[in-house]
Amino acid sequence: MAFRVGSVNPLDAHDIVTTLGTIGVLDAHDIVTTLGTIGVLTALFVETGLLVGLFLPGDSLLFVAGLAASGTAREIFGDQLSYTQLMIWAPIAATAGSQFGHWLGAKFGRPFFDRPDSRFFNQDRVQQTERWLMKYGLGKALILSHFIPFVRTLLNPLCGIIGVPAKKFFVWNLIGSYIWTVGIISAGYILGEQLEGSLDKYLLPIVAVIVAASLTPIALEVLRDRKERKAKDLDR
Repeated sequence: MAFRVGSVNPLDAHDIVTTLGTIGVLDAHDIVTTLGTIGVLTALFVETGLLVGLFLPGDSLLFVAGLAASGTAREIFGDQLSYTQLMIWAPIAATAGSQFGHWLGAKFGRPFFDRPDSRFFNQDRVQQTERWLMKYGLGKALILSHFIPFVRTLLNPLCGIIGVPAKKFFVWNLIGSYIWTVGIISAGYILGEQLEGSLDKYLLPIVAVIVAASLTPIALEVLRDRKERKAKDLDR
């Protein structure tokens, strides 16, 4: 099953799930090339709204989508996404997904996280997300979390679990979703316009840098946790 990058033909849930199972779901280029705009929007909703979205490449996907909307898109992707559609629908998809995640947490409570550890989900990540929320507070945590893999997925149901009002959550969720999606898509779009004609040589290194940058905050947080634990052990 293949879809043009610029295609806006509606797909039902079965089509999308089936296609995601046959392409490299961790490969932003594959998602954009195979599913186009609707694939980007679906991935955004799933990553921010469902625990199964922990494995999706949010930051690199947004950046590659921006590249696919630029003037250099046809030489890399064979077609071109609509930058206007991405600017309109990407923030909506991310906001809707996050709000759905909040609703799931509010509905099912703490048992929502009572599940076996897996490759992508584990209780350590839940605890790190809780510390993130306590450290930065609701507004700052919700905005910054969009730029942190797994935190942007786990924080939403966590806020529902601890009783953050849906309206208050929505305000910060909307701000964070808009900054995240529009900012990264625009960065990809601008770079694509600047490197038209030579982007194919730089695509993989650029995506690698985006992935590394998105993982840096997690690495720093882990190092801080280790230092704090060592300090506590020395005090005992």
